[in-house]
Amino acid sequence: QVQLVESGGGLVQAGGSLRLSCAASGRRFSRYAMGWFRQAPGKEREFVAAISWSGGSTYYADSVKGRFTISRDNAKDMVYLQMNSLKPEDTAVYYCAADLRGWGTQIRSEYDYWGQGTQVTVSS
Repeated sequence: QVQLVESGGGLVQAGGSLRLSCAASGRRFSRYAMGWFRQAPGKEREFVAAISWSGGSTYYADSVKGRFTISRDNAKDMVYLQMNSLKPEDTAVYYCAADLRGWGTQIRSEYDYWGQGTQVTVSS
């Protein structure tokens, strides 16, 4: 069983930055790939970023490439999403997710565990 708890969301002006954190429980965290997804009102949950178990591979949605950075600290069982140059269209609930296979994927259905989400609101 893996439990994921996100934090760091909030209200920020366009052009600002936020850093999301996801704390994971589970003895094998260092073997999981981790991903961030987001869901805006009335829209489907969409892929944002993913990182392999080692941190050696990262993947980004085109809409966030160059602005967001995913990272992890396996010693602390943490994964992060640094979000810079935020835009109003980044407003959503952000979820972290764990992929037990370990190599990372953009496919939502391949993630095994999900957090409860944290709200990010970007004002114009």
